[in-house]
Amino acid sequence: MAIVASEILTRLHSIYSAEDLIVNEDELIVYECDGYVVEKKMPEIVVFPTTAEQVVETVRLCNEFDLPFVPRGAGTSLSGGTLAVGGGVMICLTRMRQILEINERDRYAIVEPGLVNVHLTQNLKGSGFHYAPDPSSQGACTLGGNVATNSGGPHTLKYGVTVNHVLGVEFVSPTGELIQLGGPLGELNGYDLTGLFVGSEGTFGVVTKIWVRLTRDPAAYRTMLGIFETVSDATEAISGIIGAGIIPAALEMMDQGIVGALEDAFHFGFPLDAGAVLLIEVDGLDVAVDLEKQKIIELCNQHGAREVRSADTPAERQLLWKCRKQAFGAIGRLAPSYCTQDGVVPRTKLPEILDFIIQTQKEFGIRIVNVFHAGDGNIHPILLFDERDADQVKKVIAAGDAILSKCIELGGSVTGEHGIGVEKINFMDKLFTADDVNVMTDIRSAFNPKGNCSPHKILPTAGACGMEHIERDKPGRQAAM
Repeated sequence: MAIVASEILTRLHSIYSAEDLIVNEDELIVYECDGYVVEKKMPEIVVFPTTAEQVVETVRLCNEFDLPFVPRGAGTSLSGGTLAVGGGVMICLTRMRQILEINERDRYAIVEPGLVNVHLTQNLKGSGFHYAPDPSSQGACTLGGNVATNSGGPHTLKYGVTVNHVLGVEFVSPTGELIQLGGPLGELNGYDLTGLFVGSEGTFGVVTKIWVRLTRDPAAYRTMLGIFETVSDATEAISGIIGAGIIPAALEMMDQGIVGALEDAFHFGFPLDAGAVLLIEVDGLDVAVDLEKQKIIELCNQHGAREVRSADTPAERQLLWKCRKQAFGAIGRLAPSYCTQDGVVPRTKLPEILDFIIQTQKEFGIRIVNVFHAGDGNIHPILLFDERDADQVKKVIAAGDAILSKCIELGGSVTGEHGIGVEKINFMDKLFTADDVNVMTDIRSAFNPKGNCSPHKILPTAGACGMEHIERDKPGRQAAM
């Protein structure tokens, strides 16, 4: 590997122990992609820092040798956000996983970026507080990765996405400086640079510490499962609930394909002949949630629900959420590979986009199943295929592009929480004007002047290292040096 000169390795060995440094190809292959398996590219080196000082030294070394570098958490991202497009050094933050402080009085916690999302939730159990953002990959994804992509989750409808719960970040800039934005009190004055940083997908620097807002636990929950004959009936019920002025804590839809996979995996008792199910949760004061629950049941029945089941115990509620959170894992029973899309449409356009997904499935001859955050119009069509078949890969890429283009046509966006990464770069010119893209390029350049930090991400002109842009018509779309 020409890029791994002996001097670079010698310097890295002065920063890291042998256990915290990977250069062997048979180990590097683990890091060739994230959850977006369509594209693969191995880094030349992977390092595992445990301190901010190690990250600073690593970034400065990369700058000295003009090496690209990319931060990575658990690798659960679904748009190629952690793909090492230009090779170089991958800074894997999973060993920086400490909870540094929990301040219940002021309602914040300080955590390291490699902390798994659900571990903070578990640590807060019994305190009366929780961390609200709960992506479906909550059991594996890291808070640093959540910051990078501005992750959402089932409870986004009521509680918002990651940016609404991040008070501050400490990060190593692409030039190797340790910088803090915000803090326990958030941004007190001036521009909201913390808000700008969240969702920058690793192109503004490498996070080393995060201040997160803690949310008080609701007094009561009411969790329901609405069972519908058709997807159309379920989407009409969604519009009816929101139109009635009810804002559920969560409003999730799963179609027949997902329901079947979940039933095989967990034997919950889902009706396999149902066209779709809605997982609906309201929270708040007892008296309020009882009234909302009754109204929701009435609305579901008005829109053709076969039945509405209630989770009457904490164990039943937990099992329902287990099924929803593990839906993506259950898909492994349906196909060797899958690609999860992440479009957004106005809620009133859900029936239209779902009809289009059904048409796309027929047109391209691939199977598509759906699970999504219906309350805020964030769809997750899951395209099933075998990545060993180049023809299937081409069809999946084309079908995914067609669905995302339709989202734009319907007044939506190509991503709600998974980020742009490398997968959706070609859509940025369709979403934004040339002036918009130029402004975003200028902002990125202010943080990342050499372009070596997470090159070839988000923007069509992103990157350094002389890399050509990824060709979307290439089977597998392998990035090439």
